[in-house]
Amino acid sequence: MLIIEGTAALRQQISDWRQAGDRIALVPTLGNLHGGHQSLMQLARRSADRVVVSVFVNPTQFGLGEDYENYPRTLESDRAKLMEVQVDALFTPPVSEVYPNGHEASTHVEVPGISDILCGAFRPGHFRGVATVVCKLLSMAQPDTAVFGEKDWQQRTVIRHMVEDPALPVDIQGAPTVREDDGLAMSSRNAYLSDEERRVATHLFRIMELASTRVRDGERPY
Repeated sequence: MLIIEGTAALRQQISDWRQAGDRIALVPTLGNLHGGHQSLMQLARRSADRVVVSVFVNPTQFGLGEDYENYPRTLESDRAKLMEVQVDALFTPPVSEVYPNGHEASTHVEVPGISDILCGAFRPGHFRGVATVVCKLLSMAQPDTAVFGEKDWQQRTVIRHMVEDPALPVDIQGAPTVREDDGLAMSSRNAYLSDEERRVATHLFRIMELASTRVRDGERPY
């Protein structure tokens, strides 16, 4: 597995692969990888000849008081997980590579409407940061396809709009949510949960599953 930090080196490698007739997939991540991430890479492998995974903790999608400084950075264990699924290249750009003029002075990408509801209503600026960094990573890697998890539905919808509106030449794929044995969706932030919070989170999933089943069976609350 190649480990690449600079955009020029990444583009050169992708150019070499493309000249050989290979199709390229990108899987953007924040790192601290788990089985859910690996499922994205496996989907990417089924749809491309070469898989590039980016690990970049993006400062512009963390709001005031959020966990940017403390977000787990586990590059060594991430590398092992990437090798398990035979990723071709790991792209680990420093912040200065992604935001050469500083992220506060950087050009921003924003998807209005969908970014401001649901999670976005409680995390102002979050989806602007997501759209900006994904746009930058797509420009750096220039993949044929990019894979995102369906667990983050709003994020994937923002990214899809960000790609479709300006007609960027990349196919956005969604991968099904992967869950722990108790039903909780795999997430890098699950480690933050106390035992009690973990128990409650699991019950919430089961209640939503039950409600979904009843609605599908025709039950209505009125």
